[in-house]
Amino acid sequence: MKKPIVPKFATEAEEAEWWDRHSTAAGRNLVRAIRNGSAHRGGPKALIAARRESARRESKNITIRVAVEDIERARVLAAKQGIGYQTYMKILLKEALDRKSSHR
Repeated sequence: MKKPIVPKFATEAEEAEWWDRHSTAAGRNLVRAIRNGSAHRGGPKALIAARRESARRESKNITIRVAVEDIERARVLAAKQGIGYQTYMKILLKEALDRKSSHR
């Protein structure tokens, strides 16, 4: 099955409607990619592994103030990856900390 070409959308409603119309094909492509190992980094396998790892690690809730513009940018970027914006921001923070730690 061919990978569908995802167009640019003017609104979230348009995007939701498009994915709803193409959900069967997208689902089949995703299952095939997982089975044959061609799902890309950050895809379903990585997300499942990250969730398992996250469940094993101890964590603590924090409160920080973040500019509204940054939250909106995170929401857009997270949606493109199919994850929540808070998860996305947590991933970004961990990556930044890992980079800083490796520069020592």
